[in-house]
Amino acid sequence: MPGDVISALHANGKIVDPYWGRNEYDLRWIAEREWTIRRQVDLDHSDFELVVDGLDTVCTVKWNDTIVLETQNSFRTYRVDLSDVATTAANEIEITFHSNLKAANEKQEAQPFYIPSVTDHPVMGAQCPIPNGNMLRKTACDFGWDWNIALAPMGLNGSISLRPTAVPKIGRLEVSQDHGADGTVSLTVAAHLENAVGQKFEMSFAGQSLTGTVENGLIDAVFDIQNPALWWPAGQGDQRLHDLSITVGETKKVRRIGLRKVELLTDEDEVGSRFAFRVNGREIFMKGANWIPADALSGRIREEEVRELLQSAVDANMNMIRIWGGGRYEADWFYDICDELGLMVWQDFMFSCNLYPSTPEFLDEVKAEVRENVARMHHHACLALWCGDNELVGALTWFPASVKDRDRYLVNYDRLNRTIEEELKATDPTAIWWPSSPCPGPMNFGDSWHDDSSGDMHFWSVWHESKDFEHYRDVSPRFCSEFGFQSYPSMEAIKRFAEPRDWNIAAPVFESHQKNPGGNERIAGTMFRYFRFPRRFQDFVWLSQIQQGIAIKTAVEHWRSLKPHCMGTLYWQLNDTWPVCSWASLDHGGNWKMLHHMAKDFFAPVHVVVRPEADALEIVGINDTVSEVEVDITLIAAKISGETRDLLTIQEKIGSESEILAEVDYDALADDEVLGFFWTASDGSSGGDIYAPKPWKSYDLLAPAHKFEVARDGDDWVITLIGGKAPAFFVTVEADQPGRFSQGPSTLFPGYSAEVRFTPRDPDVEPVFTTRDLHSATMA
Repeated sequence: MPGDVISALHANGKIVDPYWGRNEYDLRWIAEREWTIRRQVDLDHSDFELVVDGLDTVCTVKWNDTIVLETQNSFRTYRVDLSDVATTAANEIEITFHSNLKAANEKQEAQPFYIPSVTDHPVMGAQCPIPNGNMLRKTACDFGWDWNIALAPMGLNGSISLRPTAVPKIGRLEVSQDHGADGTVSLTVAAHLENAVGQKFEMSFAGQSLTGTVENGLIDAVFDIQNPALWWPAGQGDQRLHDLSITVGETKKVRRIGLRKVELLTDEDEVGSRFAFRVNGREIFMKGANWIPADALSGRIREEEVRELLQSAVDANMNMIRIWGGGRYEADWFYDICDELGLMVWQDFMFSCNLYPSTPEFLDEVKAEVRENVARMHHHACLALWCGDNELVGALTWFPASVKDRDRYLVNYDRLNRTIEEELKATDPTAIWWPSSPCPGPMNFGDSWHDDSSGDMHFWSVWHESKDFEHYRDVSPRFCSEFGFQSYPSMEAIKRFAEPRDWNIAAPVFESHQKNPGGNERIAGTMFRYFRFPRRFQDFVWLSQIQQGIAIKTAVEHWRSLKPHCMGTLYWQLNDTWPVCSWASLDHGGNWKMLHHMAKDFFAPVHVVVRPEADALEIVGINDTVSEVEVDITLIAAKISGETRDLLTIQEKIGSESEILAEVDYDALADDEVLGFFWTASDGSSGGDIYAPKPWKSYDLLAPAHKFEVARDGDDWVITLIGGKAPAFFVTVEADQPGRFSQGPSTLFPGYSAEVRFTPRDPDVEPVFTTRDLHSATMA
């Protein structure tokens, strides 16, 4: 420890790998048991306090066989004075993790009326097989989700330490910024202290310092910065961070502060009401994805691996992640990384898809949880918004009990939601609050799954209702904070849970790694709609990722083309908690799926897209940079047999909003032709894409006979793709060694070439490269 019981048992050879095969079902007994950990501690004096956070969840802590702490909230930090129980010699600390399952069931029975959980949903219940997780202040997806393993782990997710009681302590910091119209910034800081009266202190920031003697439990200061170096989201400027340093006696605390002003614009217009972020006076289109815990088992989470996941988000031109409300508040270092990378954080409070109690005891825990987490996180430059919950308003319509007695459960929800808001505002009056996601606006309980006029939207009709991809173009959200389409994990991840004999989506092992009811059928059924069916399993996996990428690309490109009507897209989801079939663009372990490669292109700051309208194809330019750019675009018509002809050349400027640059009549393309286009911009960027008027299965593709050449460049490998006699679509380079490619699927027309760079994880191993394309996967 820190870690979880399941990981500890596996590391010590007591159990099998919980992620392999169907082992999940053989290991659920662990959550039904009570587990105790002990260690000896030698102290030279007894004046210490125990500080522990992330105890998951119902725990008893003993020191020298005396109970010193009992917990029931994994999202809190606890401090315990040990001076009455510690000795100046050998001491023993003992932590007992009681069964969260048993505790949750007991709490449900004690409720004044039944509180439904996701397990009670007539469809989603199958994906959350462990009931009553909503009774505990614990990661909701631990009890199962439509992408997560259901093990209800327990353990120590955070840190544990001993601190001397007599030394000065720097406790809660209150940090706020005031940005003047003349560009100056005033930073106001208040530090709450303990055991500090009479001590010398120094507080410094941005080259200014304040010194003195502590007279009571508070020191405060205002720092005025005349020409501030501001912090900007990724892609908009530098991420300048300044050290705020506070020293009291021998105690020192440092926080890194980014100077920025964040506003949420929700003003009404002719459609409804906006949902747009303005940072330092500049409206910025938010591009990103939803974040879930980096691993289902906290003992397996490593800071360096999380940094790689977040770096991958920035490398794919993202500037925001949404920390989803069914996971956990992340550690301080997580937000430090986001500060450094320029990743803005939409932060949900940890309530998702269930209904929750509103008893005084439960709300008291919520109040403490909100106060503690807002206080420790509010100074981060990356923090853009606090959201009350994920989909709790919709959940009121999901369960028989709440449908039958909506008023009771609505009042119950309102008590919880108001408690969260009040504690947030009391702790950080400057915080941006959004009641729920999705939500049309405060005190509005409308249908934000289908109403696209106001607020943020969750649009799931394509996946959950099996609508075609073109349906993404039928809605015009102001900000879409959830939408997604599944694919299978890459073969590298599949090999970590299945033998080759189980490489079949109907195999029990594979079905156990697909947690969404009907998910496999939906992936396969969509393939029948758009593609000829693959003949080999590896091709099926690859095509599922191409299909996922096309789905999300269709949505993002259309919604970006509506800027400034739409000002943000956060797809579901960035990462995985274990190797599983899911909506993620990054495999468990961080490998880039096809969607993530495609996101790097469709989230590019300058981008050109085709927007099909009733009468013609519109060529739309999108610009998220600070300055106007000029683009040169070449459009061609390409026959499936290989011939190409020029259609149009365009030279136009793109301002800060989307611009229609040209139109192409549908009859400009013959029945056996697709539209290809290539562009360069004055800022040095470039790109290209294709538009196929018909489903890909309608085209009789020819073997393209493309080739590739390989050369070494330092630790990297450069693969040059060379077009053959016929177009090759979605050409993907693959390696037999782990690493990262510089780009994903490409289109190779005859006479064209493309360059792909590969950075291997181990530069001493020479990889073997192969390619895959639509013809080889579905027709060869």
